[in-house]
Amino acid sequence: MGSVNDGREGRRVVLVSGHYLESHRKAGFHWLAEAYWQQGWDVTFVTASLSWLSKLRRDHRFAYPVREEANRLREVRERLRSYVLFTPWHPANLRLGALNWLSAPLFRRYGRASIGELTEPVANADVIIFESTPGLLLCRQFRELNPRARFIYRVSDDLRLLNSHPVVLEVEREVAPAFDLVSVPSRAMLQLFTGLDNVRLDLHGIEKGQFDAPSGDPYGDHSRPVAVFAGNSHFDHDFLERASRLMPGWAFHIVGPIAGIPALPNVTTYGEMPFAATIPYLQHADVGLQIRAYSPGAESLSDSLKVLQYSYCQLPIVAPDFLRSSRANVVYYRPGDDASITGALTTALAMDRGAIPIDDICSWGELASRLVAA
Repeated sequence: MGSVNDGREGRRVVLVSGHYLESHRKAGFHWLAEAYWQQGWDVTFVTASLSWLSKLRRDHRFAYPVREEANRLREVRERLRSYVLFTPWHPANLRLGALNWLSAPLFRRYGRASIGELTEPVANADVIIFESTPGLLLCRQFRELNPRARFIYRVSDDLRLLNSHPVVLEVEREVAPAFDLVSVPSRAMLQLFTGLDNVRLDLHGIEKGQFDAPSGDPYGDHSRPVAVFAGNSHFDHDFLERASRLMPGWAFHIVGPIAGIPALPNVTTYGEMPFAATIPYLQHADVGLQIRAYSPGAESLSDSLKVLQYSYCQLPIVAPDFLRSSRANVVYYRPGDDASITGALTTALAMDRGAIPIDDICSWGELASRLVAA
């Protein structure tokens, strides 16, 4: 098992994510990287699972200079570097069983991808943290380079929900027992690793400083109840269409790159915006919408980052009944059921927001420290 440098200064961490470091979309690994940097760590952020297959699929990361930065270390600021691992191919679900089977031997070779300038940061890291992406296949190569590091698997998402190639699921089963820690952000995910003694529940953190800062009300006219959704995936379009019809006196606001929302009189869409700009929409709403469409693995979203952000703003939350959270401020609806949807929204609006607890929600800095503690 790996050990961590005890001195606060000079500690080195490598984070292997599917995200681009300077993306406008802020996910957990962005906040962990910033937390470690704030704590004095030397941080290398690796963008993996990016290839010409990604280009064919119109991957949103190509909106950033990932080709120009491919396969070289880039100094973002002192003690913070970015490395975009760009390969000819990577393990991607080809959507046909026969193609996935035929491609499995080739895709397994992704774990031996040449990492060039990344070799030195990996070999000298005190901690290496993998996100649940095809980048997980690199863990054996990284361990060969640096067997003394503490290896952490932070399961941001259920790989089944991400529709990962079967070889990625196979490798997850193979390598999970060898990690020093497998950290999951929801209780539903614990069952994915039944029988392992290195698994622990660590709920997401939030950027408390930004949420504590006062802001102006972006809604202007607040004479009617405001329900907000902020996110970018697994959106329940049917709920929105039903709720907007059932609750004509409500205003529904959708923040994020959600396609296919029809023009409805009491629905306002904003598209994608920088994370900091979304916070006032949460702070000044009346109800938070955790409206997710079901697909295998969706249960893992029960304690999602958005749930914690809504909760920190002391918002009642409306969610489908397959997303059972331990938080008392969540009210559930049955997908496709008008009476259930009406009841959930009405109950949420009547909730005593002042009684919604926030003391159990940690900061990203607190989570970062917890992950590396021996």
